[in-house]
Amino acid sequence: MAEYHLTAPLKEEDVTKLQCGDTVYLSGPCFTCRSKLQRYVFDEGHKLPFTPEDGSVLIHNGPIVVREGQEGSESAQDVPFNKYGPWKLMSFMPTSSIRFEKWGAASIRDWNLRLICGKTTMGTDTAEAMKKYKCVHVSPQSVSPLLWINSIKVESVDLFEEMGSIEAPWHFFLNELGPFVVDMDCDGNNYFDAIEEKVYENREKAYRELGIPEDFRYTRLYDNAGN
Repeated sequence: MAEYHLTAPLKEEDVTKLQCGDTVYLSGPCFTCRSKLQRYVFDEGHKLPFTPEDGSVLIHNGPIVVREGQEGSESAQDVPFNKYGPWKLMSFMPTSSIRFEKWGAASIRDWNLRLICGKTTMGTDTAEAMKKYKCVHVSPQSVSPLLWINSIKVESVDLFEEMGSIEAPWHFFLNELGPFVVDMDCDGNNYFDAIEEKVYENREKAYRELGIPEDFRYTRLYDNAGN
């Protein structure tokens, strides 16, 4: 598998060369998103308060951010609003992208996305949009909420008062953030689906070698009533 160091905004050729299993490091601007923003835009019909660049990077993330110099006392939610900070990032970790599958395809289409970053993977509608619009999904190779913050600069935030610190879209500037693994590519391949197929294949082989019947079921610790 190959390793790539990408700088946003991304061009089509930046992502079409990526294959499932490749390692990616990210630099340049990005913005964050959780379900509240997607409901606000796609379900309720509000306009996104900024215009994403062609080739944008979206991270499914609710960061922990505080005012600079107030790390031990007040959170971002507790002080007068100022879009441009100064902010200090205290913890960062992408969240599970499959929770946002409902809006995945629309996000790619309307927000000019070339890359989505989040834990695990997304569904078939998003995969089809990735093939059509040339976008990929990447997942973190580790759980490192404190190790990555030095690779992220907080630029600004939108809809802070309306959505609060966790759900508001934050604008970050990244410096070699990673490593991430490409788990959905522009050709419709899914890294986790391939792993799952291999796991089932190996399990069936192990069952045969060990003489375990095909209808084997794991030990039930509880009955149907939950007792």
